[in-house]
Amino acid sequence: MNHKNKKAILVVSFGTSHNDTRKVTIDKIEADIAHAYPDFAIYRAWTSKMIIKKIFERDHIQILNVCEAMEQMIQDGISELIVQPTHVINGIENDLMKQDVLSYSDHFSSIRFGTPLLTSTRDNDFVVEAVAQELGSSLSEDDVLVLMGHGTTHYANSVYAALDYTFKDHGYSRIFLGTVEAYPSMESIMRQVKALNPHRVVLAPFMIVAGDHAKNDLAGDDPDSWRCQFEQNKIEVSCILKGLGEYPKIRQLFLTHIAESI
Repeated sequence: MNHKNKKAILVVSFGTSHNDTRKVTIDKIEADIAHAYPDFAIYRAWTSKMIIKKIFERDHIQILNVCEAMEQMIQDGISELIVQPTHVINGIENDLMKQDVLSYSDHFSSIRFGTPLLTSTRDNDFVVEAVAQELGSSLSEDDVLVLMGHGTTHYANSVYAALDYTFKDHGYSRIFLGTVEAYPSMESIMRQVKALNPHRVVLAPFMIVAGDHAKNDLAGDDPDSWRCQFEQNKIEVSCILKGLGEYPKIRQLFLTHIAESI
């Protein structure tokens, strides 16, 4: 390593087994960070053991988990560390990641954490505008945009309902945010959307990558997919399979979170 100060940024993502979306989301986030912080070594860690295993078996590529990345940085002589997650919320994955990182704190002179995408009210306001600007041009006056978040049993899940409210508060009365696994549920979103009698529903993932959930739960052919459920209700549907990591302003917000951690 040529980094004199032995400084590093560890970029922690859940991960994806879909190489097409990884290249335009996680890879782009990491590239933007490397460009903004040329004096730092950039390391990658993923938190999904299942995805890490799948990629190793399929592509013979070894992606490090958080503990392995920490051990690699110790071996490389890193002393100052910034950890930036690409997680959307401060949920279970983020909590576990922090525990893993801090278990190695004795080996570093400093460890700082950047925050997940949605951490402050300012983040929420920024993301609402970023999404509206990115996807708004795809909508006509009679369309509705429905975003699919992941959802979690963690109490941080409340941020999804808060963000749905924030869209309305910003004047975007025809943008809705639901979740696959929690609240706001598809049933809740469906009731609200049907009340507007839209000409068309545009579906898009509210996740960093457009992977399994986007391709299957959102846009898939299964009767339970969101696309099929709206079509069963005689509503025309279009799908935009674009992960949040593809939005330049979303990537910029992660850079802001790194800057705020320093």
